[in-house]
Amino acid sequence: MLTRRNFMTAAAAIAAAGSLPLSRSAQAASDALTIGYIADYPNASVFAIAEDQKLWEAEGLKPDIKVFTNGPIQIQAMGAGSLNFGTIGPGALWLPASGRCKVLGVNDIGFSDRVIAQADIGSIADLKGKKVGVPQGTSGDMILRMALAKANMKITDLQVVPMDPSTIVAAFSSKQIEGAGIWYPLVDAIKPRVPGMKELASNKDFYPDTSFINTFVARNEIVEQNPALVKSFLKVMKKAMDYRIRNFDRSVELTIAYLKAPADATTNVAKSRKLLSSADLDKFTKDGSVNRWLTQFNQLFVDFGTIKDPQPPEKYFDQKLFLEA
Repeated sequence: MLTRRNFMTAAAAIAAAGSLPLSRSAQAASDALTIGYIADYPNASVFAIAEDQKLWEAEGLKPDIKVFTNGPIQIQAMGAGSLNFGTIGPGALWLPASGRCKVLGVNDIGFSDRVIAQADIGSIADLKGKKVGVPQGTSGDMILRMALAKANMKITDLQVVPMDPSTIVAAFSSKQIEGAGIWYPLVDAIKPRVPGMKELASNKDFYPDTSFINTFVARNEIVEQNPALVKSFLKVMKKAMDYRIRNFDRSVELTIAYLKAPADATTNVAKSRKLLSSADLDKFTKDGSVNRWLTQFNQLFVDFGTIKDPQPPEKYFDQKLFLEA
């Protein structure tokens, strides 16, 4: 079996022998604009805009963009070396805090997450002992844990069932689970199937003390080896975010076409977001707001037992690259 350590040893030996193919392969990996995203408005809109406005071409870039169901899977792909950039929600921020990747900057602030329950459940306390589906390590997981803490409960008070987001829709609709930590537009898909469905908690219950930020992230090695590519990626993202602010309705249309997604659900999600301009984000980066948001999540992850000793934001968020882009 070729372990990572054995591979590195072999690579060093080949490189020492002057192997040009390996050198070119390593350079190609460090230059690859492989990007992951979650198929929803806040994450897909910037890529839909970048494609429509030819922002990649303006930077001389040719992206390879792939859709993922959640943030943690993207970080796994980064660890395997098959992905260099991605977009994650707040529930996955424990991964950069663990040193698995770098945060490059904030995309937007969301209000789409919910704890939902079947019609006969009236409160978070009523979920005690019940089966609750959650995509672990996502914002759905986070909103569930925060709602439980607010109700003086723990995750162990529930029968937690780890599920992919799409599986939650089917399981909740067929009443195989009694609650879920999930988000819009998936909640919109559930509502018609479950008359009387309850929304027990949302992001707005915790805002502004806690801001559910979506972030751009990158593989550790790409930040170290090719900061110029990172800045080019961020330039495109900043331009796309500014276009999104100026042309909100058009950004929704582009995202619907890009994802081939239902118009009403996508529009509803878009309207639930707090969109930020590049100027906003430069300000929030300079005045320490972004670091404060990340620090809040670090503490939440410690409180929830997700991570014992998170890195401080200064270790995994490079402000300089974001501000120079």
